[in-house]
Amino acid sequence: MDPIRVSVRRGGVVEAVHRVHGVAVQGGAVIAEAGDSGLVALMRSSSKPLQALPLARARDDLDDRDLAIASASHLADPAQLAAVRALLSKAPASEDELECGPEGEPPSRLKHNCSGKHAGMLALCRAKGWRSEGYRLEGHRVQREMLAVHAEAAGVAEDELRTAVDGCGVPTFALPLERMAHAFARFTQLEGGERIAEGMRAHPDLIRGPRAADSRLMKTLPGWIAKGGAEGLFCAAGDGIGVALKVEDGNGRAVGPAAAEFFRQLDLDLGDLAVQPLDNSRRERVGEIGL
Repeated sequence: MDPIRVSVRRGGVVEAVHRVHGVAVQGGAVIAEAGDSGLVALMRSSSKPLQALPLARARDDLDDRDLAIASASHLADPAQLAAVRALLSKAPASEDELECGPEGEPPSRLKHNCSGKHAGMLALCRAKGWRSEGYRLEGHRVQREMLAVHAEAAGVAEDELRTAVDGCGVPTFALPLERMAHAFARFTQLEGGERIAEGMRAHPDLIRGPRAADSRLMKTLPGWIAKGGAEGLFCAAGDGIGVALKVEDGNGRAVGPAAAEFFRQLDLDLGDLAVQPLDNSRRERVGEIGL
């Protein structure tokens, strides 16, 4: 099947077209695909539920909200910041120990969209008795755990995983889309996976926000989890199925319509994700993003 084509229309004129590759895996077999299911991409923030696995395994004192914010790419709204502070308190750790860069106004490490993940990594250090300084670096015990858990979930050897540095300073992992979908398909079968999934389902708006494709998918499809990543990556799982989508040019605005189209192959309806409004600075609707 060809890649999914998502068009951006303004005033009836097509201004841009985004090509999206996708694959769904169930029971170790591909059950649906669009474009190149072997396309290799960096998982970026779609890794966060996987990166929370060592934390869930090490800390039985964490609740649903803690595990959700550890898996989140938040927007620094009050509820999200409160969740990060609560996880830091349980670690225990301080905001100054976070090794993500500052964001927001005024700039703060707490406001970085990955601060929940970083708070979780500090909580992992405390549980294991590891030094926390440099936890973001590839050679640190924390990041060696992240490498191992990605290899475990994807069913590949650790030395097959290519890495790069993510936006928040930690390693990010490259995999073919099919392997990402496989990892998500079996996520709840992995130790700690069901606890994380329960947290994400209980707090979908903590994962990103009410307008985001991943948060909206989880509210539309009960029992599913979803996590978006930078450069147009999107992973989801439910009913034993794992899905991975990648916008070829990296533009995340195509994710919602592409996901809605791809999920039709799975006989699942994502509702109003299929067409996204295109608004100007006056909040006037001037076009749409869709097939």
